[in-house]
Amino acid sequence: MTIDRHLEPLRTAIQHNCEISDASGSGIFSICGMALRLRDLNKWEQGFSPWEENEPAALVNWIDQKEQLWENLEGQPFGSLPLNGGMYDPFDTQGINTALVPHKLFYGAGYAHALKPTFFLARVAKTLRLEGLEIIILDQELIRDLLTLPAMGQDGAIIIRRDAGRLFLWDQMAYLKNSGKRFLSFALKQSGLPDAGIENRKAHFDTLQAVQEQTYIYHEVGEIKDTVFDREVFRQMIAAFPRTSSELLIRTVKDLLADTGPVGTLSHLIATQQAAGLGFYAAFQDGLFLPLFPELRQAFERFASDRDWDGIENARNTGYERAGHYARTLMDIFSDARYSRDTQGAADRIHTLLIEPLIEGHAVG
Repeated sequence: MTIDRHLEPLRTAIQHNCEISDASGSGIFSICGMALRLRDLNKWEQGFSPWEENEPAALVNWIDQKEQLWENLEGQPFGSLPLNGGMYDPFDTQGINTALVPHKLFYGAGYAHALKPTFFLARVAKTLRLEGLEIIILDQELIRDLLTLPAMGQDGAIIIRRDAGRLFLWDQMAYLKNSGKRFLSFALKQSGLPDAGIENRKAHFDTLQAVQEQTYIYHEVGEIKDTVFDREVFRQMIAAFPRTSSELLIRTVKDLLADTGPVGTLSHLIATQQAAGLGFYAAFQDGLFLPLFPELRQAFERFASDRDWDGIENARNTGYERAGHYARTLMDIFSDARYSRDTQGAADRIHTLLIEPLIEGHAVG
């Protein structure tokens, strides 16, 4: 992972901020979730393929070293980034990326799940425009933190992280629940794999990633183009309910709006009749997505035999209407809470009115 010598101070500073973020943010994950993220980070550091595993003893030793480092860094402030003789705030992504253009590098920074800060530095593979938006495709990542995010929006552009996306997709397939496996088998067959075995997945992995890359792109397009869930209100809600079931529902609703919207994931899959992508989409639905949008898998079951895209379109419309209903309800509850200054009361209402029915297996509206 070489880099121009005069950029080494920048690289070191970004890496230091990654370690600080991981030190303070590691507690947001479950034990299993943390283990998976540590394995992915170790694979990236070692230059392994997604399906390669480090020796257990070496991995344990590496984790011990990480934990010792994080103990010393927890609570420290993020440092400024040195570049071209100046110092940049670590969240000044526009300024930093303007300076990095000649080096064909891209710097990412923002807040992810539970408002964990995230940072990375990667090489730019190519840029393109789609739906009036700039798409920046990144390949080799030079620096990253615990989070394996395949795509994100930043400064009005869509960022595709191929390095992270490879790990993300492999993990999705490797740890898929039984309920999603028949959809995955369909997707693999539609992608040209002779069977769903591990060796075939390895051999055809670039093809599988290319299919999923379109899903990542159009999900981000759908998010940026969405006009239902007010973006500023969404940010305020995430800040008000960090690390709660309310945050999880809010993010799920926003994702569903992006996927079912007029220019989002499903609209693209339907317009291009991308059966493999549809199979992956159905396979990887999880958590609150399943009770919030049960029509997708139901429609897919019929689609697998009759290839009727109209049924998928009907399901998309239903999902979009329901996501809109949930978004408006969430915004109304939050508006009342801001007026009454009762955030906990709002969280209780969200749980009672919206989350409990989903846990019981049925959506509202």
